[in-house]
Amino acid sequence: MSWETKNYSILLVEDNKLNQTVVKFTLRRYGYLIDVANNGIEAIEMFKQGDYDFILMDIMMPEMDGLDATRAIRNLENGRKIPIIALTADIMIANEEKCLRNGMNGHIAKPFEIDNLFKVLKSLDL
Repeated sequence: MSWETKNYSILLVEDNKLNQTVVKFTLRRYGYLIDVANNGIEAIEMFKQGDYDFILMDIMMPEMDGLDATRAIRNLENGRKIPIIALTADIMIANEEKCLRNGMNGHIAKPFEIDNLFKVLKSLDL
């Protein structure tokens, strides 16, 4: 089953309400189930309680940023490595490398485009 047709459960970690709305609307059109965390602290708590297929993680957020949240989630996984994909407006190569060094699996630039998500998911070969 491809990423475009499977009903994945996704944790979207994004502090901007407009971005939340756009991403939720786009992903729900493909049948994806979306939970939203407004910052890294909420993301960690939701990760502990939920069973997600992957996480879309903003980098710059209040309370706790996406890099710190990713490291915390990696420490809680107990052997399972959930795909965490950075969702950020900063598309510089240095930022992408920083995301990967901090435990993320991929990087998608904002504004969010579904084709870019599919490309990243396919490249992860999950």
